[in-house]
Amino acid sequence: MNLRNRRNRPTAEVHTAALNDIMFFLMLFFLLASAVANPQVVKLLLPKSSAGEQSVAKKTVTVSITGDLLYHVDKQVVPLEALEERLQSEITPGEEVTIMLYADSTVPIQNVISVMDVANRLKIKLVLATEPKRD
Repeated sequence: MNLRNRRNRPTAEVHTAALNDIMFFLMLFFLLASAVANPQVVKLLLPKSSAGEQSVAKKTVTVSITGDLLYHVDKQVVPLEALEERLQSEITPGEEVTIMLYADSTVPIQNVISVMDVANRLKIKLVLATEPKRD
């Protein structure tokens, strides 16, 4: 028979003080990981579109036009005159290449058309990047 007093038994406890630290470090990790998720993109204010995201070819080349009309190919500044040569060097025969064009919303349309002309001459598919509309 167990005649011991029930009041002297140890109670089961869950210590949650360390959970706050764990959650903080997880949040910090995901914030840092999301900042470097796409390092080939120049930070721009993109125009808005209600169309869904399209699938992209196997190899993509990122071309960005900033608000001060600087052209970037994979984060390297390239003058417009040298853009065609730079894109030609990215193409290997028989490979399907797509240009992802990121243009700031303040860029005149003529500058976007000039990149489209270069892609058309090289027979490369071009996709204009937009941000989804927020209702």
